[in-house]
Amino acid sequence: MSIRRVSLALAAPVCAFVFSIGLSSLVLLAFGTNPMDAWSEMLSYGTRLETFVETGNRATPLYLAGIAVAIGFRMNLFNIGVEGQYVLAALLAASVGAAVDLPPVLHIGLIIAVAMSVGSAFAGVAGYLKVHRGVHEVISTIMLNAVALAAVGFLLRTWLLDESDTTLNITTPEIAPSGWFPNLNKLVEVFTREISRGRELWGFILVAAVVGVLFHVFLNRTRPGYDLRATGLNPFAAAAGGVDPEATVVRTMLLSGAVAGLIGLPQILGDAHTYDLGFARGLGFTGIAVALVGRNHPGGVAVAALLFGWLDSAAPILDVRGDAPREIVSILQGVVVLSAVVAYEVVNRIRQSAEAREAAVASQQSLESVSRTTT
Repeated sequence: MSIRRVSLALAAPVCAFVFSIGLSSLVLLAFGTNPMDAWSEMLSYGTRLETFVETGNRATPLYLAGIAVAIGFRMNLFNIGVEGQYVLAALLAASVGAAVDLPPVLHIGLIIAVAMSVGSAFAGVAGYLKVHRGVHEVISTIMLNAVALAAVGFLLRTWLLDESDTTLNITTPEIAPSGWFPNLNKLVEVFTREISRGRELWGFILVAAVVGVLFHVFLNRTRPGYDLRATGLNPFAAAAGGVDPEATVVRTMLLSGAVAGLIGLPQILGDAHTYDLGFARGLGFTGIAVALVGRNHPGGVAVAALLFGWLDSAAPILDVRGDAPREIVSILQGVVVLSAVVAYEVVNRIRQSAEAREAAVASQQSLESVSRTTT
């Protein structure tokens, strides 16, 4: 029994990997690229230390986005508003961080607290609307995305604009060095070699790892986490067991928004130290794909984030060498999502069929045992 369960558990990711490689190869062929040459170039470029550093930097915000989405998914809540939550949180956190000058730990802590508070409050609006006005969270969060992006555009050009900037950039004032999160280059170089090309591994990757651990502990070791999972599985049974579904909805949206508020901080604290028009967008929507591929599990989301980050870092070499256009990265990521969804659904149906057969056999054996006893 245990061997079959392990086999079924491994079958889904293995089938997804094989299917994605095959389908991606067909896509590369459609662009006139030899798949073997393309994979060879990507592996050669993607296994360099500098590419791994870039992968870590790209995977960090994607992991936080995936966790933010997964928190809602575990309760069957679709927080489509992660995009607006993290963009607005990053802008306000960068502005507050630039307005103060504190000791390093307090300075960074304040920026993180502001980002989480803004993201949580903005997501909480959707939770309130769902509980008290019956507005579906998909509708409200999509509308709130538009509100957040419009607010960011207004604030960045008016109240929060750095008027002392002589380069005519639309940006917030720069955060003082005490608010910069240290990089991990020295730690990495102890075990490898010197990182070249000016690349820095953002230290915020450690915060993302802590968030993943806390998410796992919260879901599996706390009463609120149990309420969240129970409500997601069967809200009626959870309510009958004493769980307040309305409070759980609001609490889940607040928690999801708090994690969403952290998505923009790796860039703010580790690289840019300001918020400008070039700030990374689209991470919230990509986080939905990361959560789906990772099956809403902290470990699975980490693997998915690293995979997406590696594709973002390694696949562009095909465009540089003229083998495939830049858009191939988005296509490959879409193929990965499609492969994972198909593979997991197929394996899930196989598992359900096997469990139904086992239940039928056990029921038949029980009936035969009762029949022999009565005779």
